[in-house]
Amino acid sequence: MADLVVIVPSRGRPEAVEPLILAFQSTCTADTKLVFAVDDDDPRESDYWTATKPIWPGILPAGSRSMVESLNQAATKLTTPGDHHKFGGRPWRAPFAVGFMGDDHLPRTHGWDQAYLDALLELGTGIVYGDDLLQRRNLPTQCAMTADIVRALGYMAPPALTHLYVDDFWRDLGLAAECLRYLPDVVVEHRHPLAGKAEWDEGYKRVNDAGMYSADAEAYGLYRRERFEADVAKVRALRG
Repeated sequence: MADLVVIVPSRGRPEAVEPLILAFQSTCTADTKLVFAVDDDDPRESDYWTATKPIWPGILPAGSRSMVESLNQAATKLTTPGDHHKFGGRPWRAPFAVGFMGDDHLPRTHGWDQAYLDALLELGTGIVYGDDLLQRRNLPTQCAMTADIVRALGYMAPPALTHLYVDDFWRDLGLAAECLRYLPDVVVEHRHPLAGKAEWDEGYKRVNDAGMYSADAEAYGLYRRERFEADVAKVRALRG
């Protein structure tokens, strides 16, 4: 297994696969793997299998119904070492770090992945993110974190969330545990409709409507009150 595995949960957008593959091929300089987490009930699942042939095995099927559930299934599977787990029919070792990108992110900086790994190696345990040309320093809409964080927490994002406030969680956890690093010279572009770089298709509308914001805001508020401090303590313990 690679030193860094970047998970891209995706649903209904197999056309996003090729631009991401090409971007990784032209910018990665480290031992980095791109993996798409695709729901097993996605009507276009077969198109994903076709599109990811150049990076086989490039799909982790997820029995999930949300982006967060899909991400967590992939992240916990990838960070659990052992021959009893198979990826593409082969045993794997857990990577040093796992990352997240949406299917509307594109890395632009040559060697961005090595920069992420260098920062994480320096931190020992931590979370790193670059400039997405939209939220920039304010939010890690894409990130990478050391795999020990996923193992300690049991997830990469709070399971109570559906789609939103995940980047708030990564920012808040990293700041509270004093292990968050922003790399302003590393660009991983977020091609979101809010940036005028994509159309508001049905997928965007579904996960960005008022009801979703309200539900995830409430869920994140409850998480902050009930579990956040315990998670911070776990990450602080990893940092010694």
